[in-house]
Amino acid sequence: MSSKGKSSAAPIPERRFPGFSGPWAYEPLSSVLTEHKVKNGSGYEVFSVSMESGIVNQIEHLGRSFAAADTSHYNVGHRFDVVYTKSPLKAFPFGIVKQCKFEGKVALSPLYGVFTPKNPHVGLIIEAFFEAPERSQAFLSPLCQKGAKNTLQITNATFLSGRLALPKEEAEQQKIADCLDSADALIAVQGREVKALRAHKKGLMQQLFPQEGETQPRLRFPEFEGTGEWEEKTVGDFGKVITGSTPSTADPSLYGGGIPFVSPADISELRYVDETRTTLTAAGFEKTRPIRAGSVLFVCIGSTIGKIAQNVRDCATNQQINAVIPNAKHSGGFVYFALSNASDRIALLAGKQAVPIINKSLFSSVRLLAPGLPEQQRIADCLTALDDLIAAEARKLDTLKAHKKGLMQQLFPLVGEANA
Repeated sequence: MSSKGKSSAAPIPERRFPGFSGPWAYEPLSSVLTEHKVKNGSGYEVFSVSMESGIVNQIEHLGRSFAAADTSHYNVGHRFDVVYTKSPLKAFPFGIVKQCKFEGKVALSPLYGVFTPKNPHVGLIIEAFFEAPERSQAFLSPLCQKGAKNTLQITNATFLSGRLALPKEEAEQQKIADCLDSADALIAVQGREVKALRAHKKGLMQQLFPQEGETQPRLRFPEFEGTGEWEEKTVGDFGKVITGSTPSTADPSLYGGGIPFVSPADISELRYVDETRTTLTAAGFEKTRPIRAGSVLFVCIGSTIGKIAQNVRDCATNQQINAVIPNAKHSGGFVYFALSNASDRIALLAGKQAVPIINKSLFSSVRLLAPGLPEQQRIADCLTALDDLIAAEARKLDTLKAHKKGLMQQLFPLVGEANA
């Protein structure tokens, strides 16, 4: 693969495979995609489209079917078809584009555009082009209009009218597609590794903590076998419970310092939260309820009830979070894992209110089982080691994704270059 200079006459990517030097074609998608309009008269299974997972079985992906009772008017997706969802996401406000990569046929929402590519290679290249938010928005923004309830007003014909720079020669298309396919395969393998480790951790936690109606775990470390039942305690017994508060946003002197101010948006799948979107000055920190480093942060209000983390540094939180500052009788790591293990059950306490909420009193009264401090620490150490392994494998996955992103930036002309 060799680097090439840019041409002002036609779009040329920064990096080309050996043997290819001519300009790419800058033509409407209709030159390589055809809408086939085949309907689901045979009753194929309904699939959904996900940015992360691609085109997947709806029940497996979402847990249940959201399809109409009669799906005969749904579109049929064949292998290699390109699908445009027209469903806005935060990073993709004009919808997402994916390629069918499975054997057989599936049913897809009639709201989706389904197109047959000129060849499988160009279909994969089109999918890869739309994986980058900046490329996707640059292409789709001029074509789309927002309708009522944030729906996208765009016909399939309008989508196909959009012009995209693509290699003219099928041989070059195949080279690029093979390269992208190899990158996707590595990402998929690493993704399965991370998923398997997370599933292993979930299963291990079910063994290390007592099941419903039981007072001892089914799996104990040898040094604690025969030490008896765990003791029932409340969350309030684990330590001081503090509900966060928000300093006045009208006073800019309270914000922009170096002290973390944690909101639910700062809590991810990772255990620890350190950097936050919003920070406080010393003056702002004085107007909150300080949370000691190593405490356990549990989201108790809103749609993300049950999200949980530990803070790396002293911090403050907003009022959607109840923090547990562990006392000397309890391991902070154990408290984190105990609440993680019970998070689904605790979330149910919010009921079906318009704005789900678990107040400080209710949260503090939640009853959990706990062993003595030495066994707590042993459990926390074991699960922490597993967390560290998961985090390391997740970083490898992020590295592979970043590598593919960088590769894409070189294999495609720069956004807007074709219009120059």
